Amino acid sequence: MSLERPKGDIWVFGYGSLIWRPNFPHKDAQAALLRGYHRAPCIYSTNYRGTCEQPGLVLGLDRGGACRGLAFHVADRDADAVIDYLYAREMINRVYRPRWTPVALQTGSVTALIFVADREHEQYAGKLSDEDALKLILQGCGKQGRCIDYFRNTLAHLDSLGIHDRTLTRIVGLVESEAGI
Repeated sequence: MSLERPKGDIWVFGYGSLIWRPNFPHKDAQAALLRGYHRAPCIYSTNYRGTCEQPGLVLGLDRGGACRGLAFHVADRDADAVIDYLYAREMINRVYRPRWTPVALQTGSVTALIFVADREHEQYAGKLSDEDALKLILQGCGKQGRCIDYFRNTLAHLDSLGIHDRTLTRIVGLVESEAGI
């Protein structure tokens, strides 16, 4: 772990697959709002949802705007192991920069671990045209499965939480139309 953590219990902000597949112990998960970053399809995936030969596309936190997601409350006794797990999962290609950042809950503000897209990294895709995004999503398949499933799962879980993401809804609609789903 290369980022000093706060003492005591910690919080982890999820905005994509962490929402539906956290795979770490937590006491609680609450709706949260992160300001200063937005959920964006901006990361080329060459491992989990694609390969080097046929990259996929996954979500990242990109600067600007705001993002609604889930904040996971992790007990102090589990915090170091959870951070190690998240680093192994999210930092596989070092395309994210981990940070401790305030997020708003209904009960107040907490400091949460977030993973922000590194705009200088070669896997940072930036803002893609719909055509380019569709190609990557339709072709992407890696160790964790198909890219299209990642986007559909994320959207379904956001919808179930009452989080409406217009960009993700539009992209999934385009992908499903193109794929005939």
